[in-house]
Amino acid sequence: MSSDWEHGGFGIYVHWPFCEAKCPYCDFNSHVVREIDQLRWLRAYLLEIERYGRALGGRVVSSIFFGGGTPSLMNPDVVAGVIEKIKATWPVANDLEVTLEANPGSVEAGRFRAYQQAGVSRISMGVQALNDADLRRLGRIHTVKEAQAAFQIARDTFENVSFDLIYARQGQTPAAWRAELSEALALAVDHLSLYQLTIEQGTAFGDRYNAGKLRDLPDDDDAAEMYEITQEVCGAAGLSAYEVSNHARVGAECRHNLVYWRYGDYVGIGPGAHGRVTLAGARSATEAYRQPNAWLDAAERGSGDKLREGLTHGDEATELLLMGLRLSEGVSLGRYEALAKRALKPAALAELLELGMVTQTGDRLVATQRGRFVLNSVLSKLLED
Repeated sequence: MSSDWEHGGFGIYVHWPFCEAKCPYCDFNSHVVREIDQLRWLRAYLLEIERYGRALGGRVVSSIFFGGGTPSLMNPDVVAGVIEKIKATWPVANDLEVTLEANPGSVEAGRFRAYQQAGVSRISMGVQALNDADLRRLGRIHTVKEAQAAFQIARDTFENVSFDLIYARQGQTPAAWRAELSEALALAVDHLSLYQLTIEQGTAFGDRYNAGKLRDLPDDDDAAEMYEITQEVCGAAGLSAYEVSNHARVGAECRHNLVYWRYGDYVGIGPGAHGRVTLAGARSATEAYRQPNAWLDAAERGSGDKLREGLTHGDEATELLLMGLRLSEGVSLGRYEALAKRALKPAALAELLELGMVTQTGDRLVATQRGRFVLNSVLSKLLED
């Protein structure tokens, strides 16, 4: 009997929590420190891989993702050691995808060749903007020229290259975003992750916003127009939105993120990393200790996980819907019903179909482009009691 996770596959996430500088908009678990004992970090990662390998042995790993923080600050031999240990612990797919996130300021040709030799096949680069004034405003430590040079090094070295951009930035107009997006697409990128700037509490931007000092943010109408421009321009260039914020050429979709969105199982290793793991048919949510030193000490004592919480079938069904409706392929209603032990409410589904927010073809429920723009509202309607 197959487990539900097999619909989405199995991946490994490795979190590197360190950055050269903390960006004012960022609420990720990232820290700036003066010295890092990289060999100690490698040993801790290997212990965690061994621990999960004992529990989840025999599965085929389809993807490995080094996220952060700034993983391109990791010594290449640390990356190589982690990849080698994963391959020694589990069977891996013939087309294993290994992604490493990089900031343009930390890119060197020799270092990238070393990552490639270690087994990295895909680079995800945090560019964020293509003009120097906005890069400074976003707290980025690279220039546009450095980003373009880093992209070229990545393009020359790796099979697949992605980069991130943020839109609806301070002072940005829809026309300016259209021009910037066209410039990005001219770089012959395989994959773009395009995020609307969100102001998160607990960040420097959040504090400025609360104090009324984060000025010139686009209004809701301009932000909505930028979203529509994103769909139009990327679609015309052959990079359709396979997920709400992610655009790719056919075949260049991020397979690791598809494990999340298709609600597979994934191991989360490193400070603050989250996971979903199924043992004996029961799925649990895992969460690692967030502070780097706390995680390091805990991993060395036997487990970096702070939390392992069992999920009910209702929890799983809700998460399947939350993740799967982000995808252009949508979700299987049969899979939802098998987890939830009930169908979606016919009246709610009929209303969303009538409004053109979702479509249904056979077993597949798909949010339309219009529906994905207000996806939280769509999900609330589907999941309301």
